[in-house]
Order: sequence, then structure tokens, then C-alpha cells
Amino acid sequence: MIEGGGMGRRTICIDCRYIGPRPSGIAETVRALVDFVPELAPDLDFLLLRSPAHRGALSKAVNVREVVVPSAANGPATMWWLPRVVDLSAVSLFHATFNIMPAGLKAPCVTTIHDLMWLTEPQLCSARLAGRAQALFHGHGIRRALRKSAAIVTVSEASRREIIAHSPPAARQTFVTMSGVSPEFRPVPRNILRLAELGVRPDRRFVLTVGQYAPYKNHEGALRAFACAFADRPEIDLVLVQRMGARGERLLRLAKELGIRGRVRLLQPVSRADLVQLYSSASALLHPSFCEGFGNPLAEAMACGCPVVTSNVSAMPEVTGGAALLAPPDDFPKLAEALRKAVDDKAQAAAMREAGLARAATLNWRSFAADTLAVYRGVLAS
Repeated sequence: MIEGGGMGRRTICIDCRYIGPRPSGIAETVRALVDFVPELAPDLDFLLLRSPAHRGALSKAVNVREVVVPSAANGPATMWWLPRVVDLSAVSLFHATFNIMPAGLKAPCVTTIHDLMWLTEPQLCSARLAGRAQALFHGHGIRRALRKSAAIVTVSEASRREIIAHSPPAARQTFVTMSGVSPEFRPVPRNILRLAELGVRPDRRFVLTVGQYAPYKNHEGALRAFACAFADRPEIDLVLVQRMGARGERLLRLAKELGIRGRVRLLQPVSRADLVQLYSSASALLHPSFCEGFGNPLAEAMACGCPVVTSNVSAMPEVTGGAALLAPPDDFPKLAEALRKAVDDKAQAAAMREAGLARAATLNWRSFAADTLAVYRGVLAS
């Protein structure tokens, strides 16, 4: 049995099962909570639910205890009977960190809702045949969170506005805890040997796109915008770093249709150090998403001094804070125009690098954790 601390101390349970070998924006937010909240709240105890895919302890803090939960984060056990899987009887507050609120919780729940895409535009979340079942599953958990959470936290004002528009009664208990960016993301010198090892030609310039291959990321649009900008510029490549599996062949077929097949590099997820190298070496990040709760590649690229071209919708303008060039995600000529400015205009690129570094410096994970802790304390006080 996992219990809280001594008499008079309260225990907050944080579901950390998104932390594992697969990179994700949600995992980054949870990692920040693990790294900073126990230190910021020595008067509280913390119970962390850990995935078996994560090897070793999540935290060394003295006010932290951990329990491995074999059930999948986004699975039936989490949705309908988590309190039967793990003993939560000593928990004073539960933090559901990945959009869905479990059923049967006795303690008040803070739910992080990163975005509402599974409710409002599920076709943007998954192109697979199982996408409809996934939409029903996630939609159920999000609706419960909107109805029953003691507080909702989200990672941008854009997401907060979307939550309130969808569920006006949630306005009073919805708070923004703006995501951050790790200090590991910083400008580094171009390493031509490492770029070559990654499959990137170090003698050529390249535009970078980063993120999972999901419809909302608009990677097909990235290819079309790149082709529109640089079809006649054989010295510039497009490099995509993504979770994609076999479906990446669809992008290669499109690249062939657009006449840029030999200039498109598809990389599987890389180490953080290699991602920093790619951001630092790229001529620009192209991130034409249709929707984002936050968009970690935007902050990471800016922190590495990489000029950013992104969409003028959802959270992208808010996150980049005036440092990026913006265009509609489905307007390929306008995206191409912005991309050419970022790549070819040296003065424009230098200004974007400076503005991006300044903006990224304001996106701090410790501040994110402190804001989340303030929500915890508000719920506990009420």
C-alpha cells in the first residue's frame, strides 16, 4: 500500500505514465512537474504513478514515493477503474495529466487538457481505421474532465479559449500553466560529422519539420509549401523528424509527385542532443500545424536560434510571441513566401533568431511547475 506522509501532511498523486522512451509534448510537461514541484512544495507529499516502460526512479526527492502501474495510460483501466488498480485512498488530490479524467476518484481531480481536438476535430488526430474508436474513448474522458474536475489546467491561452467556448461553465476553474522549454535546447556549433551520421547532407542547407505524423501536424502541407518555395532550388533539402512507422511512405510518394523526392529526408525520432544539433543547423523550422495545444518544436527551435515559419492559427502565434513568420496552414504560396524570407533574407533571419531566443527565454519549466502548484494549493484550500 502506498500512503501519504505523516499526520497533517497531504499527498498529491501525479499520473506520470506518459514519461517513457517515446518522446511527446505531454511527457515534457509531466517531466517538468516531477523535476520541480516536489522541491517547490516541501510541505506536501507526492505519489507518482510510473510506467513500467520507464526504467528507474522518476525522482530522488525525499517527499516523493512512486508506484509502477502496468495499465496503459490511455486504456480502459485508467478510464474506468484506476482506483482498483492502484491504492489512492491516502491521496488528497489527483492530477490527471493527459486530457482524460479517470472514473471513481474519491479525491478532487486537477486535469490537464492540452487541447480539445479529440472532441472538436477528431479527424485531425488520427487517420487510422481505429480513429473513430479513439475519438469516442478520449471524448468520453475529456467530457468527464470538463464536468467533474475541481480545476482544469491547460498549456496556452488559445487552449483555454477553446475549452471555455466548448464548455462555458468550465471558465471559472480553467487556468493556464504555460509550457516551457528545457535549457538543453540552445544554439550549438554545426557538427558536419554528426549530421552525416544522421542522414543529413552537411554540405547542403535544409528546412526542418519536427513532430509525429498525425493529420493535425499537416506534414503533407509542409511538403507542398517547401516544394512551392524551393522547387527550383536543388541545393536546399527538407528534413522531417517524426514518429511515423510505415506510413511515412505516403509522404515519400507525395514528394515524388511534387518533384522533390531526392531532397526529402525522413528521420525516425532522434536523441535530444541530435535534435538540438538539427535545430541549430537548420535554415528554418517549418511547422504548419492546423492546431496545437502548445507546440514544443516551436519553443525548442527558437531556443536553438532557428528561425520559425508556422501557422497563424491556434496556439502558434501565442507561443512564438512575434518571433516567427506566420501564414495560414492551408495557404501554400503564403507559407512558401514566408519560408523564402526566413531562408534567403539574412537580415530577416538574424532578426528572427534574436527574437526567437528572447521569446524562448521567457518559457520556463520551473514557472510552469510553480503555476501548476498554485492550482493544487487552491484546490486543497477549497
